[in-house]
Amino acid sequence: MIVYLIRRLINVVVMLWVVSLVTFGIFFAVPKLTGTDPALMFAGRETNATAIEGIRHKMGFDKPIYVQYGQYMKGIVAGRDYDNGSDKTHCPAPCFGYSFKTEQPVWETLKEALPVTFSLAVGAAVLWVLGGVATGVISALRRRTVLDRVTMITALAGVSLPIYFTGLVASAVVVYSLGWMDSIDYVPIEQGPLEWAKNLLLPWITLAFLFAATYARLTRATMLEILGEDYIRTARAKGLKENVVIGKHALRATLTPIITIFGLDLGQLLGGAVLTEKTFNLRGLGYQAVTAIDGGDLPVIMGVTLFAALFIVVANLIVDLLYAVVDPRVRLT
Repeated sequence: MIVYLIRRLINVVVMLWVVSLVTFGIFFAVPKLTGTDPALMFAGRETNATAIEGIRHKMGFDKPIYVQYGQYMKGIVAGRDYDNGSDKTHCPAPCFGYSFKTEQPVWETLKEALPVTFSLAVGAAVLWVLGGVATGVISALRRRTVLDRVTMITALAGVSLPIYFTGLVASAVVVYSLGWMDSIDYVPIEQGPLEWAKNLLLPWITLAFLFAATYARLTRATMLEILGEDYIRTARAKGLKENVVIGKHALRATLTPIITIFGLDLGQLLGGAVLTEKTFNLRGLGYQAVTAIDGGDLPVIMGVTLFAALFIVVANLIVDLLYAVVDPRVRLT
């Protein structure tokens, strides 16, 4: 198990390095190769030659691309100074860049957005896994009954309807028609767990409805396939109770594909649930990414991109470890 873990950790480090290299190249090397000056994106309204040259020197755009990449990676670990001689700006570690549009380090923006996205993603993940897997198992065990057909039609609706539609409809009904909530505003959990959960409950349900539908359909299909396997018939023939056959044998085998898509889905959401955050005006990573794209704030865009990649890679690592728990044979691969 230790060797398996070490191999996966090495893979994570290599993958993160490759992602950072590719991301930096896309944002800084490609524009330079196409003749676009990155300094123009930082100049704002001050587009005179003197201002652009000062920005170019301060941001290090006048240095070779490999030097710029080294400075960027060093800034993440130890911080860095943006200095053009007359003007010096310090960006403490971890420095993912400095936004001269918001006049603050990118890390400050990410640090404010992370709790929002983390709260939204984790809360919704709990709901969609429990609801989706339970619904899929019940549908498989009650195959071709009215309950099975109703749950699968509901799941099909959940997969088909876009999040911004269900989110707006849910807000219109719960907030404006029924008046059960005054508004949806993110409240940090340290200010009150009940208020935190109350304001996130509707976004959780809306987001979980979309993902739970996929999990229910996948669980049902996998469960039906596994229930027809020889070892399930053997377990029943040996006289094992039905709840033991389903819970210990069939459900455990069903978890493998569920774990796969759960790791990818959760990692992707932790990188920013763009549509959900925009729909409910939650200022998480997805919201900040859209705002940065609209404003051309390159450092923030790159910071969010790296964070999204980090979450996805780490989620895949967790999936690999869970594989080793569910199926010990994976440790040998």
